[in-house]
Amino acid sequence: MFLYLLKILLFSLIFISDTLSKEIQVFEFTEKELSSLKVRKIRGADAKTKYSVGNNENGKFLRAEADNSASGLGKEIKINLNETPFLNITWKVEKDLPGIDESTKKGHDYAARVFVVKKTGATPLSNRSMNYVFSSNNEVDAFHPSPFTKKSIDYVLSTTKENFNEWVTVKVNVKKHFKKFHNLDLDEINGLAIMSDTDNSKLKAISYYQNIYFSSE
Repeated sequence: MFLYLLKILLFSLIFISDTLSKEIQVFEFTEKELSSLKVRKIRGADAKTKYSVGNNENGKFLRAEADNSASGLGKEIKINLNETPFLNITWKVEKDLPGIDESTKKGHDYAARVFVVKKTGATPLSNRSMNYVFSSNNEVDAFHPSPFTKKSIDYVLSTTKENFNEWVTVKVNVKKHFKKFHNLDLDEINGLAIMSDTDNSKLKAISYYQNIYFSSE
């Protein structure tokens, strides 16, 4: 009888834990969504990055091919960071950008990156952002301000030095990062953007994005 009650208690605790956990999917990676996302070509870039959707055994994904090009896909979405502070990303870099200095203007390219944006003024230039990147040259947890604006912080979540041409899943506490790097105690963010770019290095990169969502734990 005791063992039976213990099993019921453990099952109840697992059920309650699963119920309390919360996830908010950001991107669907469908043709319909791709046509609706805001495309922002970077000023001075010769061309736009080519984005397309596909499927594998784990679901839908976005493929990005940047060949001396730079453009991002943005989505306005409010995320309550008090409830779901963790950003989760599954991604892969098939062709990376070795040998560039990503902290300089001439080398500020990433095969894959996800911007988390907080509007803090009337113009895009006044916004603050965390730029989570799949680096080709730096170690995980390396960071530096963007060479173009100190209001954006580049933070390495993955690197091809460890995970080249293989899927990897990462998680980061966005609320804590905005406090640490921007001294902002945020309740919510306003949007996300995906970008693969090679306009500064004039090289070519191929990457994939999948299952981007916020979670409570």
